Amino acid sequence: MRARPLTTSLRPLAPRRIAASAAALPLGLVLALALSAPRPASAQTTPEALPQMGSSAARLIDPAEEARYAAMLMRELRRQDLLIEDPLVEAWLQGLGFRIAAASGEPDHGFTFFMMRDRRINAFATLGGLIGMNAGLVLTAEREDEVAGVLAHEVAHVTQRHVLRAAERSQQIQLPTLLAMLGAVAAASQTDSRSSDDAVQAAIVGAQAWLAQQQINYTRSNESEADRIGIETLARAGFDPLGIADFFGRMERNSRGNSGGWQAPEYLRTHPVTTTRVAEARDRALAMSKRPLPTAAGLQRDPHLLLPVALAPDALAQPARPAEFGWARERLRVLSARSARDAVAEYERLAAAGPMAAELQYGHALALLAAGRANDAAQRLERLLEAQPRSLWLRLAAAEAAHGAGRAADATRRFEALLADYPRHRAVTLAYAQALNERGDPESGRRAQALLRPLLADGAGDLLLQQRFARASELAGDANRAVEAHAEAAFIAGRAEDALKQLDGLKQRDDVDYVQRARVEARMAEIMPVVLEMRRAGLRAQDQARRT
Repeated sequence: MRARPLTTSLRPLAPRRIAASAAALPLGLVLALALSAPRPASAQTTPEALPQMGSSAARLIDPAEEARYAAMLMRELRRQDLLIEDPLVEAWLQGLGFRIAAASGEPDHGFTFFMMRDRRINAFATLGGLIGMNAGLVLTAEREDEVAGVLAHEVAHVTQRHVLRAAERSQQIQLPTLLAMLGAVAAASQTDSRSSDDAVQAAIVGAQAWLAQQQINYTRSNESEADRIGIETLARAGFDPLGIADFFGRMERNSRGNSGGWQAPEYLRTHPVTTTRVAEARDRALAMSKRPLPTAAGLQRDPHLLLPVALAPDALAQPARPAEFGWARERLRVLSARSARDAVAEYERLAAAGPMAAELQYGHALALLAAGRANDAAQRLERLLEAQPRSLWLRLAAAEAAHGAGRAADATRRFEALLADYPRHRAVTLAYAQALNERGDPESGRRAQALLRPLLADGAGDLLLQQRFARASELAGDANRAVEAHAEAAFIAGRAEDALKQLDGLKQRDDVDYVQRARVEARMAEIMPVVLEMRRAGLRAQDQARRT
């Protein structure tokens, strides 16, 4: 399994054109088997494994093409600033997702779990094992089992080859078509006018309309299968199988409230939840609790597969993870707000409604920190730490608040204590490196370099790692290494042509040694096909440079 890191810092948030960026979501174009499709279901609970007889769907888009599509899609999502990239949220989501994946029928399948900024309720799976979740879904959930249930449903879409099977039914959907659609949507979002939103919407609708009707019945059967298998996987992973039924039920009640109690005929509805689906999900979950389930050790797996310890056959017998859902949810509330001011106002409304739990107080402190009120944030965090002095979430926020308040010695003490307790922890390391970089002196740059360098071996696709290593290298006087890191960050952020130009300029410098020049040339050879693919998709260099 692979994970793609999500990285950010709690910096003051600038207002964003949320509507335009959400509308530009390329994953919504085609093949995204999301929560937003109609879903009648059957009540049977048969084994989930597909017959090992081969599939014609796999011949339509081979694994290499899938991987190319997935990588390009992630770069485009970053270019349009649609992702929430935060190391603590990412660690929580990956832990949850991989626990589900380990209990699925294909624990060795490659998955990438990521969080979207959008506050609408949605989740989706697409080619390459990509599974995305909107921040709005986590904010709507009341417990972690509900989020896990949605992830289990989406994992089932991947393991059951629903995306590829959908592509097989529509022979027009091949990688060049997908990339062209992606380019069209990206091009439609390049102006700052109101018409940009309309153009983006038109591009998406045009790409989807021809597919929708021919897919609707087939999608329904996929959703039924994903519901059934997802609930079983959820229970096998040690979560409450009623979690997804409870979540669907809340959504269904909200749907009726928003529509005045009237519901269209089920076969015409585009809303994801129906009364039938909720009832059947609940029936399945209750039936699941009355019969024994196979353990992780009983699942089919390659005996030669090298898995991390966390995904070993006995992993599901380990003690439950620390309760992190509440911290993650409030962190997402801040990171998905339109601005820091909006986040602070949201928490003030929550505070006015009654006493706030510790997690809400934590979120309020994060909002204050993002708004530049570091001293106020630090005071609130200290009170929370008195009750939970070992909480990583609170300790890291307190260290960042101390830095933001200008208390360098206090911040250093807190960061060093965290490093001692969590050596090479990604969130701690990135936060500390950011604080060091902001001090702006050569000594701090060298310290940041030393902290970040061990992470580089596994840092492919890690945007903030490359950005922060680039800045640290600049401060430390290592200009050539800084250019390399800046180029890598540009590539990850969807600016492949910019990355290629930076590397070409670096290669021409007289002070580049043989080893670095060879490394640069090899990286240029890897990036060039991506640049050519983007040009064929209609995404120009000036388009790549723009972020929403």
